[in-house]
Amino acid sequence: MHPLRSVAVVVGEGFSTFEFAIGCEVFGIDRTEDGVPAFDFTVCSPGGAPVRSAQGFTLTPDHGLDPVDAADLVVIGPSQSLHGPDVAVLAPHLDAALARGATVASLCSGAFTLARGGYLDGRRATTHHRYAARLAREFPAVQVVPDVLYVQDGPIATSAGTAAGIDLCLHLVREHHGSAVATAIARRMVVPPHRDGGQAQYVEAPVRPCADESLQRALAWAAAHLDEEVDVARWARSAAMSPRTFARRFRAETGVTPHRWLLEQRIGAARLLLEDGDEGVDEVARRCGFSSAAMLRQHFVRLVGTTPTAYRRSYRGARAPRATPITLPPAHPPATHPPAGVVPAQAVPAGA
Repeated sequence: MHPLRSVAVVVGEGFSTFEFAIGCEVFGIDRTEDGVPAFDFTVCSPGGAPVRSAQGFTLTPDHGLDPVDAADLVVIGPSQSLHGPDVAVLAPHLDAALARGATVASLCSGAFTLARGGYLDGRRATTHHRYAARLAREFPAVQVVPDVLYVQDGPIATSAGTAAGIDLCLHLVREHHGSAVATAIARRMVVPPHRDGGQAQYVEAPVRPCADESLQRALAWAAAHLDEEVDVARWARSAAMSPRTFARRFRAETGVTPHRWLLEQRIGAARLLLEDGDEGVDEVARRCGFSSAAMLRQHFVRLVGTTPTAYRRSYRGARAPRATPITLPPAHPPATHPPAGVVPAQAVPAGA
């Protein structure tokens, strides 16, 4: 895996302030005191020329496009009228970056810039749900995946609008530097440390993980007991809902099904243990609620794209394991006791 140490954010005329700020916030702030590596961060425009934002102010970057040639990550945000930086001027620099193994990422409608240059041809890509149909219509060679948060296809990554750009940037940090670094950045930004790319763009209650208090208690208990089996039918009854209502409300609140939520929590816990723990894969599987190492491996490959052993090797290298056991942090505030009616059971396999 190519290291992620230098980041170049490219702005064009009419750039969007929020998406531009995402790259600055994730990669442009010194957080070494939190264990986050320092990124070599630059803001670029064609010729280093001043560019006017969609919100009415002018930004004058310190750099032209030369830093793109040497960057490990190039970020292209949306611009007014979906035009973005002139791709004819940008293309030689993107080609140089990709040739040396860099990643190129677009945020929101920045995907149109990459599509115009042919960089999305034959690849899966996404954009804001308002523009997905237009992207597919204007660029039929692009395999548009509508209504997801982000997609990474080889060296090209694309995200949906606004907050989904944060999710994509944290995903790229996690892929290169591990879950602990991504979580440290997310904690400083006060955002969720991980939302799976396949999660729906639109969720009825996007601000809180769960607005329903009884459902929140059920989530908190499950997150704190990932090593146990969860009977979803009883889980639903603990929230005073029928299984069908529970599944519908769960998806409306979190954007995923109960089974998918449990799987993502377990895979996230496994990543933490593999990055810095010393347990074998069998023990990692047990601690994270999978019925066997084979079941962990199957889901890990599907969601992460590599085996647990290869993942550990990527992040451990020659580092010594931690001297003290790792405590898995729950995704929600912990509950000291399970909600009424929620007990370990055999109805749902641990690796489901």
